[in-house]
Amino acid sequence: MNQQTNPWVEDVISESIPLSLPEPAQAAPPATGVTAPSPGVPEPGSTDRLPRRAVTGTSPLWIIGTHGGAGETRLTELIPSARTPGHAWPVSEEEAGLPPLVLLVCRSDRRGLTTAQNALIEWASGTSPRVELLGMAIMADAPGKLPKPLKEFASIVGSGAPRHWLLPWVEEWRYDSSYPPGREYQRFLTDISALIN
Repeated sequence: MNQQTNPWVEDVISESIPLSLPEPAQAAPPATGVTAPSPGVPEPGSTDRLPRRAVTGTSPLWIIGTHGGAGETRLTELIPSARTPGHAWPVSEEEAGLPPLVLLVCRSDRRGLTTAQNALIEWASGTSPRVELLGMAIMADAPGKLPKPLKEFASIVGSGAPRHWLLPWVEEWRYDSSYPPGREYQRFLTDISALIN
């Protein structure tokens, strides 16, 4: 029996085709804290909860300030695709299928950290609207190093979020809002980009 080979198949098999793999994408930072609401976490009192706000449209990231002056406006300027519902959980009919991606923001003073802790307790207890919490950004409330008691408190509060970032004071932003962010902010922005893409 005379077996003939298919020249088209033979050529493809015999050729050495170098593979070019795409460049690996930036890996999303792993979760280091609480990653989902947990049964049994006591819900916070009504005065310690964030309100809910109906939002229109969609956003790849909702940035929620847990108190006035938290810094969510600055972060939405750095992450142009992000939106802020103010100091409230976003509730959207348009995103009914998927929970909105959320980043909490607070300042590093006692008040800011306490409001962030309350928001995290609300989320962990399951009493917040259904959201996917990416983490929490803690923005410095003053120049210089964070005092030890506040640094320890920030670490405790931050562990209640899937991940947290401590972002330094940027003096230049007091005079020039277009001043480019430094290394810590660049790392933060890279992490956020990897998490929302």
